[in-house]
Amino acid sequence: MYWQIALVILGFMILAFIVALLGRDNSIVDLFWGPGFIIVTAFSLSMAPDLDMRKLIVAFLVLLWGLRLAIYIFLRNRGKGEDFRYKHWRETWKNFVFRSFFQIFLLQGLFMYIISYPIWYINYHPGEVLSTLDTIGLVIFGIGFMFETIGDMQLSFFKQNPKNKSTLITTGLWKYTRHPNYFGEALIWWGIWFYAIGIPGGWITVISPVVITLSLRFISGVPMLEKKLKQQPGWEEYARKTAPFIPFIKWL
Repeated sequence: MYWQIALVILGFMILAFIVALLGRDNSIVDLFWGPGFIIVTAFSLSMAPDLDMRKLIVAFLVLLWGLRLAIYIFLRNRGKGEDFRYKHWRETWKNFVFRSFFQIFLLQGLFMYIISYPIWYINYHPGEVLSTLDTIGLVIFGIGFMFETIGDMQLSFFKQNPKNKSTLITTGLWKYTRHPNYFGEALIWWGIWFYAIGIPGGWITVISPVVITLSLRFISGVPMLEKKLKQQPGWEEYARKTAPFIPFIKWL
């Protein structure tokens, strides 16, 4: 079944690429991120040998996460044009269309394939009885969803106040970690992984939370955003006092 998931994701990312070309806005790929996982979940669930409570719970959690993220990104980006990261690449890359297809859309598709691994691993295997591991997964997912949702909401309200223009948010969850939404995103996938452990051999899908965590912390999340944040007044003091990713742990 692995190749079928790959084809579904490939087709979805080609669609995203076409939409981005027509709208001249590659940041549309961020809007497609959450719904992509919903489609992968629905497709793999349709191919499942049976329907059990674990499969249904995971499908609901992915639907909840994916819809919330898509709605938030849509409202955040509406009328603002292309995100600064994608705009910079558009202005500096040679052979932009060709390069963006591979380095933005196909790369995102590859990450979607890897990160969604626990979902379709669960759906493609016969159901097992729910255990304590599933409860732990739900708790971790819930904490992550809370961090991501509340963090995004606090940031949105902060930016709506004209007095906060060109200033850093240092209150709420942002007082304990410089990126509560990224931290929450990582926890969400660790939570999903705990559901996969309940399936024989499911531990192998640990590549999913490991990849998303390392990516957010060291590659595409924290480092790229903080290049921009470092230009704002008060950054050095805020960075000195506040953990970059995991709350209260300043070295990680």
